[in-house]
Amino acid sequence: MSECPVTLETSNSTTGPNPVLEKYESALLILLGFGGFSIILALIHNAIRKHIFHDEHSLDTTFDAGGDVSTSLTAVTVASQLFWPADILQSATITTKIGIAGPFWYSVSVILNIFIFPIFSVHFKTRAPGAKTYLQIIYARFGKKAHIVFCCFALLTNMVIMTALLLAGKSTIQSLTKDISDEYTLLIMATLFGSYSLIGGIGTTFYVSYFNACLIFISLMVFVVNVLHNSDSHLNNIGDAARMFNVVSCVKGPEENTGSSFLTFRSGVGILYGVIGFFVASAVTYCDQASWQSRIAAKPMQGVWGFFLAGFMWLAIPSTMATTTGIAYLAISSENSTHLLTSDQIDQGLVTPFIAEKILGPTGGILILTILSMALMSTGSGEVMAISSIIVYDIYQTYIKPFRQGLKKTHCILCGKHVRDSELDPPASEDPNTTSYDSTVCHCQSVSDCKQCAEDMYRRVARKSHGVHSPYRCTIHGPYRTYQNYLIEFKNWCIVWVTVCIIPFGLLVFAIGIDLNWIFYVGAIVTIPCFPAVILSIVWVKATSRGLISGGITGLLIGVAAMLGAASTYEGGLHNFLLNTSQDYSILAGTCCSFGFSLITCMIVSVFTHKIKTDADADAEWKKMFDIDNPLHPWEMNLRKELKQQIYNKKPSSDQIAAAFRQAKITAYVGGSICITLVTFIIPGIMATFPVLDETKFEIWVGLTQAWAVIMGVVAIVAPPVEEIVKIRKQYIENKKHVTEYPI
Repeated sequence: MSECPVTLETSNSTTGPNPVLEKYESALLILLGFGGFSIILALIHNAIRKHIFHDEHSLDTTFDAGGDVSTSLTAVTVASQLFWPADILQSATITTKIGIAGPFWYSVSVILNIFIFPIFSVHFKTRAPGAKTYLQIIYARFGKKAHIVFCCFALLTNMVIMTALLLAGKSTIQSLTKDISDEYTLLIMATLFGSYSLIGGIGTTFYVSYFNACLIFISLMVFVVNVLHNSDSHLNNIGDAARMFNVVSCVKGPEENTGSSFLTFRSGVGILYGVIGFFVASAVTYCDQASWQSRIAAKPMQGVWGFFLAGFMWLAIPSTMATTTGIAYLAISSENSTHLLTSDQIDQGLVTPFIAEKILGPTGGILILTILSMALMSTGSGEVMAISSIIVYDIYQTYIKPFRQGLKKTHCILCGKHVRDSELDPPASEDPNTTSYDSTVCHCQSVSDCKQCAEDMYRRVARKSHGVHSPYRCTIHGPYRTYQNYLIEFKNWCIVWVTVCIIPFGLLVFAIGIDLNWIFYVGAIVTIPCFPAVILSIVWVKATSRGLISGGITGLLIGVAAMLGAASTYEGGLHNFLLNTSQDYSILAGTCCSFGFSLITCMIVSVFTHKIKTDADADAEWKKMFDIDNPLHPWEMNLRKELKQQIYNKKPSSDQIAAAFRQAKITAYVGGSICITLVTFIIPGIMATFPVLDETKFEIWVGLTQAWAVIMGVVAIVAPPVEEIVKIRKQYIENKKHVTEYPI
């Protein structure tokens, strides 16, 4: 180097990643390659659910994959879906601006949410084991007004996330494909998102997420080898960790970093990104129905361990990816003391595609397009399923066409009569000829013991082979089965129309001109007010409808006002809207106020409006969540293995559920506390002891991230198929022991 330190000048060049594919090549690769592959996975998943688990005809299976997803498959799905396409691009963007501190503190903020979530998910699964959306809990506890408000918040969150996905997909696809239009790009993405969701439901998303994780880890190793272990690299400043250190250590970093170095973890702006990242990740984790949908598909214990594994699995990806591609970009840019990309191109997330193409040529571009396509499939299909589940469960089934109009919360959906609480009411005789028989109390037989249902299913299976559908004759469950079949048809059309709507929505987003960086951070401000309400509805018995509504709206209004106020202090004020509203302190003010005022208002208003006076009141409040169920597929049937030591009539009590999953709750609290302490205090504390990394410490850090990525990659690739095969084999053996000609 001619001088040290080197200050990188802003580039005015329009150069960027060179397109390496024709339009038809991109379409073939994405649609026939990944789309076709995902459809095959969907058909395999459907065959497994039909021939092994016998629940392919269930509406709930579409949205919870049977409710018994394995630990490792949960882990790779959580890690894969949290590792957005935006993250693949954004982590490198942060590195080019801040250095190694950026992705480190950002990773800490995201992984903190992953480790906190098991505590809330175990409450969700034990207090509302039959719920398929978090909005069902809000409806059960707080009624229509709160439900409508938070349906709006939920759909707004889905729109924000979908916007980020479309922008990430557009920037990558168009940067690597020649002369491709916005409409063509959106058509490809919409087809990719909706195709296999329609066939296999969320269960296929788990399978696709597995292959997505495998592909990311393998591609990550390709980048690591070519950037850090390639002495024959055609680029002078990369190929060896020591060589990259010598170059990047001479590049002047942000003033907020210790020593103005890119190679330090002591970064004020890095910590600022971490705080902002925590709120962004919270908005994604707790306010997005897709997050809950994927995470509550496992049983409590599997879900808890799955989250812990997912956190460490996720940590391996952005820390290694950002260090590799981001530092490589700085090293290459230092040759001419000028950024090779413009500020706009960096904010669009083009650092990773640019470096991939620089290092590997056209193959690198195809590799990045492959990673992004898989990530888009995994996350995009999750959003399609999330929006569809809200429309089906929380809008159509609740308000537009409910099975039984005006049904009271304590009454049976099948017969409309009062459901006897087995814990409080004495059992009544089910013989109408006896004096103890109560005609106002529900006596509906459980679907698992219903002979009429068994005969119905036998007839339908027999006639279906001849192309004829037999009507249901069961007087108890038959009408509701017909209704569920109708909802399944509606669900299919819902997925189709949600997929179709992606195209005009995407065109509107592209026309507005927002970039990935803006929606990634500003979007959190309008969604984070939902976070406190969702969590309080699950864990706090004294939360009220007024508290949640006032908290959500107050947080939204004050958060947006705080963001605009902070943005107005920058040069150009609100006239330079997109730039100044995405400035660091604008986002910090907006997210902190949105979350803080929402939480405080929720709690204060709830304290003054709740009606919980006794333990009996609290039990009655929690029972509203406990009673959420599908009478054709009761949650009790899915948990019979865990409840085999409990004695109950039709449904276990809340105390019995709590006792059965006490170990899962303890594991969530203890394991979560240990993991949070490790990633929030111990590891950052160790990293902060080094003012600026010297060559040895840099090589140790790079070596540790690579080793961890290899370990987690092996776990991600090997564990899920092993667990899945074992589970399928166990169910197959169980089926042979209890041979049935047809499912109930």
